[in-house]
Amino acid sequence: MSIYELDLFPLCLGGNVFGWTADRDTSFAVLDAYAEAGGNFVDTADMYSQWVPGHSGGESEILLGEWMAARGNRDRMVIATKVGSMGGRSGLSAANIRLAVEDSLRRLRTDHIDLYWAHIDDRGTPLEETLGAFDALIREGKVRAIGASNYDAERLAEALAVSDREGLARYGALQQEYNLMERGYEGALREVVAAEGLASTPYYGLAHGFLTGKYRPGATVDSPRAGGASEYLSTERGPRVLEALDRVSAEHGVAPATVALAWLAAQPTVIAPIASARNVEQLRPLLAITELKLSEDDLALLDQASR
Repeated sequence: MSIYELDLFPLCLGGNVFGWTADRDTSFAVLDAYAEAGGNFVDTADMYSQWVPGHSGGESEILLGEWMAARGNRDRMVIATKVGSMGGRSGLSAANIRLAVEDSLRRLRTDHIDLYWAHIDDRGTPLEETLGAFDALIREGKVRAIGASNYDAERLAEALAVSDREGLARYGALQQEYNLMERGYEGALREVVAAEGLASTPYYGLAHGFLTGKYRPGATVDSPRAGGASEYLSTERGPRVLEALDRVSAEHGVAPATVALAWLAAQPTVIAPIASARNVEQLRPLLAITELKLSEDDLALLDQASR
């Protein structure tokens, strides 16, 4: 199945915060608000939130599964999760994929995953083995579509060639870092995605929160991502991008985060940027991208400022 057949909401809700910076009640509130706005596309991973002391991974999937069970809405949601980066369950061998998918299905309380990502390229496992394992899951009905996350252009093209040659399921989407501050995708990788008919669902769409506009010289922000976001202020591009975001957001009467995501959504091959929210208040400007149409002048201004 092509990712284009999944009827995706234009904003993918990132699930990395569930069970980390958002507890159960807050996670449910965010998911409720997203669904009430028409949202249906949630991205998580088996290893979320393994980086938190005392967590073993799977916390995000568990909360998402509990929420869908409580709301009875599994059939209207498009659920994406990942395999390959979980400590103790890393890599893309057929055996690991088989074990990981059963664990994810159990945590998510579902019998199928709509979009199953290879979380990170595993050069130690033949692509034929990895794709063969994904192909088997699709034929069994446990997975609807597959995607590649954090692959470079050469490996993505090679994987697609293997699928075509061997008659195996094909990656239909790419997930990679891409935003106004990180534009490395615009080159060979995007060319492969476009030429092969794939779609992109970029992560870090707000550059660790920097593009929300809350990081300014002298400002203190209470966030676990504050260190990474603040680094952009030390570059010439950082303040220049903020100035452009301020100008466009003022013209449209929206938040800078809305503009940053709308710019991303307007880029070639992008089907739905991924962004997460620790609470409902943070979610509101993200949802506003569904109503914002940037002009060619807006896009050009942002493009020039971010180069």
